[in-house]
Amino acid sequence: MALDTLDRSVPPIFRQGLSATSKLVLLGLLSILLMAADHRLKISYPIRAGIAMVLAPLQWLSLQPERMVHGLGDYFVDLDKARDAAQNFQARSIGQTQRLQQVEQLLQENAQLRELLELRKQFAGPSKPVQVLYDTTDAYSERVVVDRGQLAGIKPGSAVIDAAGVFGQVTRVYPLISEVTLLTDRDQSIPVMNARTGTRHVAYGDPSMLGGSLELKFVPAGADMKQGDLLTTSGVDGVYPAGLHVGSITQIDRRIDSSFARVHAKPMAVARGRHLLVLMPVKDWPSLPAPEDVPKGGAKHKASATGMLVAPPTAGVKP
Repeated sequence: MALDTLDRSVPPIFRQGLSATSKLVLLGLLSILLMAADHRLKISYPIRAGIAMVLAPLQWLSLQPERMVHGLGDYFVDLDKARDAAQNFQARSIGQTQRLQQVEQLLQENAQLRELLELRKQFAGPSKPVQVLYDTTDAYSERVVVDRGQLAGIKPGSAVIDAAGVFGQVTRVYPLISEVTLLTDRDQSIPVMNARTGTRHVAYGDPSMLGGSLELKFVPAGADMKQGDLLTTSGVDGVYPAGLHVGSITQIDRRIDSSFARVHAKPMAVARGRHLLVLMPVKDWPSLPAPEDVPKGGAKHKASATGMLVAPPTAGVKP
């Protein structure tokens, strides 16, 4: 039998099921039906929940390497940021501390200047504000250098005061600077008066006693003097104006074998502030004009206790 005469069609016994197209259409419709039913009735939710519960540990384990890499990178980034922030904070803290110290110093200087201005108003004579530059290098003297000299009108022998009282005396004057000898210098002396009793004495500098003090020599052993008495300038030397605070008595040593007592006083101006006031010697103060009669009013000007001319009130004067 020839091969081309054989029947190559599928026998009826092997023909089973639908065609491929029918299967595709049928499965598509089934899929749409299942999706609509799942959307409406939530049929597959328990299945998905169970599968998600089973796969959750596996997902967590699979994400750990990536998280570790990102966490390590973030750690080093945060470490650098924290280091930079700490350095910036430290720099700002140092700057704020420096500014705070400068503010406190400026407040103190402002208070000293205000007190000096109040003192300046109390004197009729000329005065010059000065600033302390440095202490002298001589270990056997108590002197400081100020920033004004002969060109600014500073004269030798001028009194130097601060807000607390007498600071010292100008002893050397140069064109641009001056040297001020403190009251506690062994070569310095100042006439003083006991403000309580009115007795006059001379105080000498004693740098070796009580860290720098004043000694009143030739004081009678029976003199009326107590600890805490205020000593002021007497004004008899023509250098210091009367009434300036000098010091307070701190120690009185009365000996039986001596007719004089040893009296020590603590200077008022012990803070050694930066700003001082130089008062010209009283003998060099300009003299005030003599009082003159008023031509038509008949009233006369009177000199006040501070040396300023004060006119009487004119409320009762008729034209």
